Amino acid sequence: MEITPLHDEFAAQVSGCSLLDVVCDAAAYRQVREAFETHSVLVFRDQSITDEVQALFSRAFGPLELTKVGSVGAGTVYAHITNIGPDGQTVAPDDRLAKVVAANQLWHTDSSFKRLPALASMLGARIMPASGGETQFVSTRAAWRRLSDADRLALGDLVVEHSYAYSRERIDTTILTAAEREQLPAVRRRLTWLNPVNGERSLYLASHAGAVPSLPREQARALLAGLTDHATVPTSVYRHFWRQGDAVLWDNRATMHRGIPWPIVEPRHSIRTTISATAADGLASVLAD
Repeated sequence: MEITPLHDEFAAQVSGCSLLDVVCDAAAYRQVREAFETHSVLVFRDQSITDEVQALFSRAFGPLELTKVGSVGAGTVYAHITNIGPDGQTVAPDDRLAKVVAANQLWHTDSSFKRLPALASMLGARIMPASGGETQFVSTRAAWRRLSDADRLALGDLVVEHSYAYSRERIDTTILTAAEREQLPAVRRRLTWLNPVNGERSLYLASHAGAVPSLPREQARALLAGLTDHATVPTSVYRHFWRQGDAVLWDNRATMHRGIPWPIVEPRHSIRTTISATAADGLASVLAD
């Protein structure tokens, strides 16, 4: 196995092994888990990936969450990130599915709005467009380090409200279903997440973060927007150019990501599996409800 850094701050490519190797070999898993804790984003190229293999690999890191109500694949462990409709054709730009894709192009970390946040996500490429559709990542651990001592002291225990409705309504105020509103109420999270393995702290940010209970609304949103800008300066971005057979694992505690648009007439289909956080992942450090 070889671990090759892809950016000065974070992200690495894992080569010389398959996803099944990691599942079946305890030593390989330990090496990959250590690389995950260190680099936050791991890229696996040229995988013979199926839904079952991806789920097996993901479960090695922890319990899998079920996909939320209203999603393609709701109630399963497989979230379908796609612009392909039920008829097998690409959807129109004003279709709800296209609007969901557009919302994924905001900087976010997965499942911060859920009762139980996520440790990690894996995205496996099934069908890729000829151009566009990359995913950008940033390290919120590196962003935390770049803050001044005074800012870290002031922000370390700040409580932020995360809401799925907030991020989706930035795209379209009608995008949410009644079931989504009912089943996904706003939750409160601390602004930082402490990794118990290495003692590193990260900003915990997302497009779902829309309020700070201790601050007036406009002041809170200005603070959150400023921190997002701080974390996403261009020099801090790793941009992943997808190929069919790619699988990317990322740490939701220590990164943000966003999709890049592609021609909506070109089909794209990826499968995401999401790993729920546990006490061993430092969950207590971020929960504020």
